Amino acid sequence: MAKLKRNAGAALADDAALRLRAAWLYHAFGFTQSEVAEQLGIGRSTVIRLLEEARQRGEVRITIEDRVPDLAELSIRLERALGLDEAIVVPSPANGEGTRRAVGLALGRLLSDAVTDGMTIGVGWGRTLSAALESFNPPKRQGVKVMSLMGGAVETQFANPFEFAWRLASALQAECFLFPAPLVVDSAETRARLMADRGIARLRGLAQSLDLAVVSAGGLKESSGSLVRQLITDEEAAQLLRAGCVADIMCNFIDAQGQLVDHPINERIMSVGVETLKAAPHKVLASGGQERAAAILAVHRSIGCNTLVTDEQAARALLGLL
Repeated sequence: MAKLKRNAGAALADDAALRLRAAWLYHAFGFTQSEVAEQLGIGRSTVIRLLEEARQRGEVRITIEDRVPDLAELSIRLERALGLDEAIVVPSPANGEGTRRAVGLALGRLLSDAVTDGMTIGVGWGRTLSAALESFNPPKRQGVKVMSLMGGAVETQFANPFEFAWRLASALQAECFLFPAPLVVDSAETRARLMADRGIARLRGLAQSLDLAVVSAGGLKESSGSLVRQLITDEEAAQLLRAGCVADIMCNFIDAQGQLVDHPINERIMSVGVETLKAAPHKVLASGGQERAAAILAVHRSIGCNTLVTDEQAARALLGLL
């Protein structure tokens, strides 16, 4: 028998007992947010608020042991093979969604320690990046700026490029700069006009002074679960694959060597661009799953990432490609 639903309201977030029950069910027992809602008789949106409130109050702290001996060896091998400053390798869960969450949690812990006062941070999008917010628990920082490196999706089922930037900035109590344009526009001419807009030009100028860029690697094949497939047609995806596309970075489509593929859609993407991203002093790439290995390698070849956060299966597949 289903429990009675409570009215979703801000007051519920102040109920410590309910908040901690939600946290235990979600983090300790592995319930989904929907299952927690059913168990507690509340709405899923209320569960999200309860979990966020528990994290902000310091009642929940997620830690990850990612440096067990065999994974440490994989990390060192990746660092040497790819010329990385650091590789963080986490155990591979049984499914793709679990992999995204595991890699995201490791990213959140990294960023909690890495963000410093006065830093300007540029971010991409994706479910792996969104998962980082669960474990992102930084100390209080001053003068931080967070900017989205790309336009927003008008309609998306899972995540929006703006969401990660806004939520990261909120957690840091930082200034947030969003890219005021659709991610994909209808023509190269439209893109040129929008890029000339004073607000977007100012944002692109800010991107020139990034201290840290945080991105993920997307794949085009349907089995990869790529969010970008929501934004392009099946025919465009097929054309990109025929043109040699193996990955996208901020919706810029690249081949195995990290070069932009010859396709008109690359002239319709509203983002700061691969060259700007390449110039950032430190790039963090977070992506996992064996099927994403080629995409991860292509993105690394494109922008030269400094820190890679991935999982064991992807790490072994990467070393196999090399």
